Amino acid sequence: MGISKSIVRSPARTAIVAFALLIFIGTIMLMLPAASKGERVGCVDALFTSTSAVCVTGLTVVDTGSTFSLFGQFVILILIQVGGLGIMTMSTLFILLAGRRPGLAGQIVVQDAFTHSRERNILYRALSRLSLHSKIVLSTTFILIVSGMILILFMEWRNTLAPLPTSSRFLAAFFQSVTARTAGFNTLSIGGMANETLFLIILLMFIGASPGSCGGGIKTTSLATLVMLGLSRFKGRNRPLLFNRTISAGSVGKAVSVVILSALVVCIGIMLVLMTEIGEVPHTQSRGQFLELFFEVVSAFGTVGLSTGITGWLSEMGKIILSMVMFVGRLGPLVVGVALSRDTVTRYYFAEESIMVG
Repeated sequence: MGISKSIVRSPARTAIVAFALLIFIGTIMLMLPAASKGERVGCVDALFTSTSAVCVTGLTVVDTGSTFSLFGQFVILILIQVGGLGIMTMSTLFILLAGRRPGLAGQIVVQDAFTHSRERNILYRALSRLSLHSKIVLSTTFILIVSGMILILFMEWRNTLAPLPTSSRFLAAFFQSVTARTAGFNTLSIGGMANETLFLIILLMFIGASPGSCGGGIKTTSLATLVMLGLSRFKGRNRPLLFNRTISAGSVGKAVSVVILSALVVCIGIMLVLMTEIGEVPHTQSRGQFLELFFEVVSAFGTVGLSTGITGWLSEMGKIILSMVMFVGRLGPLVVGVALSRDTVTRYYFAEESIMVG
């Protein structure tokens, strides 16, 4: 009884349990004989497919068209739709259609998913009065898309872009710059790209989309906040300024926490995948595999779905690890951290002391 109350009272825990339950149901459904065209899909492959669908990632370990029957493909479509909109959003929709009002926990989860503040709703603001949040999202997104396109053009002009006409090269580079931050589509061969291009895409996938979307990553606002914090400190200011506004201390603290936890998740993920896929093989005999596995882990965390083509060759344990990374990436490491932490009230603080940094 106490556990159920703890879950209901915490929106973060409610979201985690709901997503985990949906993934479990999807796994069971995909393991049914009716979901496959031939031999029944194994437990790990079904779990990976269900997690990838619910987390709207797009990574696959089996060919969806040739492996799953019409029923299995329908299950995957439902998982993608429900996972993309969010469990609480769908639940709230059904509650409203039934003529009832959602509970407080449901309202909080939905507000956190689609608005950047509980006090102010930006959905109804006039375009001439964009909030600081909207300005940061739009400007950061524009900078990332343009800079990514230019770098991809420069690094892939004589490589994967070489067979295309000049005009198509610009379009392909633009498309790849956009899709790398959450969509997962590709018109260029990811496995044939240069190392520096793969690393650039890794950075874009790690940054991810913007808050309020179903994309993963640390989000554009976290990146912009940290960049402005560094620039402000360099200029001798204590608080980051942007568009004639001061970013709140709470937002700065949250951005720092998100980036640190995200980097920690990716580091643990890549370390575990390296152990399961390469093991004790000397690096001289496994050249190139580190970057490919690194790419795979960040793609899972950012719920992007791009791959160099090694997803289907992963071991059972490697697939399970990537499933966990996708799960954390979809919900957000900060949400998972809050859900696992204890609700405590700080009644006192210890004495403050400075340390040497840098």
